[in-house]
Amino acid sequence: MEDELWLTAQEAAELTGVSVVTVYSWVRRGHLKVEGLDHRGQKLFRHLSVAQAEKATRAKAKRVLVPAA
Repeated sequence: MEDELWLTAQEAAELTGVSVVTVYSWVRRGHLKVEGLDHRGQKLFRHLSVAQAEKATRAKAKRVLVPAA
């Protein structure tokens, strides 16, 4: 597990193009799990978990947005 890439909320937000508030929304909704803390006490997320949360929420958003007829 040492070779895994870990991200702070700020890094996850920058990587996915969303705000930090959105990253914490994913946590609150159960799409993303906090996996640890860094030396400053910031929450850490696995890179793969961030990607999965982004994919799941973007896919759901596409289902919700239906063009008006």
